[in-house]
Amino acid sequence: MKQKVALHTLGCKLNFSETSTIGKQFLEKGFSIVDFNDKADVYLFNTCAVTEIAERECRQLVRKALRINPEAFIIVTGCYAQLRPEEISEIEGVDVVLGSNEKFEIFSLIQDFDKKELSCIYVSPKEDLNLFGLASSTDADSRTRAYYKIQDGCDYKCSFCTIPLARGKSRSMPPDIAVTEFKKLLEQGYKEIILTGVNVGDYGKSFNTSFYEMLKSLINVEGDFRLRISSIEPNLLTDEIISLTAESEKICKHFHIPLQSGSNSILRSMQRRYTAEDYKNVIEKVKQKIPDCGIGVDVIVGYPGETEKEFLETYNFLLELPVSYLHVFTYSERPDTKAININSKVSIAERKKRNKMLRILSDKKKNYFYTSMIGKELEVLFESGNTDKTIKGFSSNYVRVQTGFYPELENTICFFTGTEINNGILTGKIKEIKKSIAS
Repeated sequence: MKQKVALHTLGCKLNFSETSTIGKQFLEKGFSIVDFNDKADVYLFNTCAVTEIAERECRQLVRKALRINPEAFIIVTGCYAQLRPEEISEIEGVDVVLGSNEKFEIFSLIQDFDKKELSCIYVSPKEDLNLFGLASSTDADSRTRAYYKIQDGCDYKCSFCTIPLARGKSRSMPPDIAVTEFKKLLEQGYKEIILTGVNVGDYGKSFNTSFYEMLKSLINVEGDFRLRISSIEPNLLTDEIISLTAESEKICKHFHIPLQSGSNSILRSMQRRYTAEDYKNVIEKVKQKIPDCGIGVDVIVGYPGETEKEFLETYNFLLELPVSYLHVFTYSERPDTKAININSKVSIAERKKRNKMLRILSDKKKNYFYTSMIGKELEVLFESGNTDKTIKGFSSNYVRVQTGFYPELENTICFFTGTEINNGILTGKIKEIKKSIAS
């Protein structure tokens, strides 16, 4: 009988991409992959360390897995594992802790998946994190959209962030390999490829190339597909990239651009590489070139020393910006970061209050953006599924849409016109199928 493995991912889209690669290794070794809530022989957790909540969730999930199967073999990998392996090894029931390099070497390091009395730790020092683990894809939505990792690590030194400690220096997939692996995803039938990395806009430095050049190479590949950029720093979203996005049918009209704060004093303390004015200029350039572009924003509330005045600077700054939605993070003290030593901590209650204010603002921004799309022609990639006699998808500019279910719409790009907003989704009708995939 096949052994069963359950894979669970915490954190960013890059983690999802890497979990997929790990899953393929298990399949090649004869395992079957089951849902996390099902009984499995092996449970693997690919962790995040951006917030304390992600770490706490990891501990809770390990306990849950052992309630399902007390004899299950437990593997913990990812950023949390890289940063604090000893801490994880002390969680009851954890058998193996794998660092950032080791997560792709499971079957070289683990000889059998029998329950151990003591945890084994395989974690390379930060200085040795030079491996570019080839994580080519994971299903984002059925067989429709795939995450594609082309970059890893970060050379930035933001005062609140542990990612450079967990993932090492910025490094990129070689350009020729990147194109070859990209073509393989298209051959598998994916219609949207989401380009991911810790700092994907930093792609290509060691190869004397750039993210812009990589984008040009990928859109020149033959096939019916579109590219989406997962997230890009404002200082790396160049005029060239904006213009290429505006001109190319193959690049989604959507950017996710981290801000973190709209207060220049807080941005300086965070050691970010731009001012609020710089950020505003980037947004204005995008909207000038691509008026209906969807724009998402990361923002942190409750950073040490953030006064009420500085928070309101951020709030009012975002209020006036023509962005589509916010990802709001409550500041969390992270060991080994500069920010943890800053005095004037913001109370937990105040952090929660500020988070709630920005989440309400995000809802308003999103509703306004969705409403502005009513009556406009959108290009939508539809997913599989027929749970409520409808089919859902995302437009190029990242509007969630739905229409009546027709099987021929699955994994196709269609021209769609929205008529109304229902439960936060733009509902409408298909005008025509633009491109379809051969079954």
